[in-house]
Amino acid sequence: MAARTLPQCCRLAGLAIAMGLAVPVMSAHAADTPARTTAHDNAAQIRAAFEAWRVGQGSVFDLLADDVVWTVAGDSPVSGTYRSKQAFLDEAVMPITAQLATPIVPHVTRIVADGAHVVVLWQGTATARNGDAYRNHYAWHLELADGRIVRATAFLDTWALAQLLDGA
Repeated sequence: MAARTLPQCCRLAGLAIAMGLAVPVMSAHAADTPARTTAHDNAAQIRAAFEAWRVGQGSVFDLLADDVVWTVAGDSPVSGTYRSKQAFLDEAVMPITAQLATPIVPHVTRIVADGAHVVVLWQGTATARNGDAYRNHYAWHLELADGRIVRATAFLDTWALAQLLDGA
């Protein structure tokens, strides 16, 4: 019996899975089904939002659903869970930006996506109102639905954030 070889697309998908990468899966009837947002689409949307933020033309926060549930992990003055876009912006984002002389400029180091879930590892830099440099490292786990962020957990250096908020 002759050995069968897999098509190149299957070999590449298998390699990607072995490396731990998300691989969008389409059925044989993909043309007959409504379009679905893939991990690739979500990752691309988040990457574009971070790039817009980096160049000062928007922010990832523009993608927040009105009823987003955003959790800031750890123990800082803004750690906790916010149950709306407005609560998050007013109670977490505003106190941070009030202590900054310049906007935070993000630098994305990695984006990993699996369906509706996107994890972004990034570093942010800014200048505090007191002239000190503000630098932080972040890992955001974002969940998207219909192109909007509906749930997020933000992990960051809460010590650096607490120092910024204390004006130290």
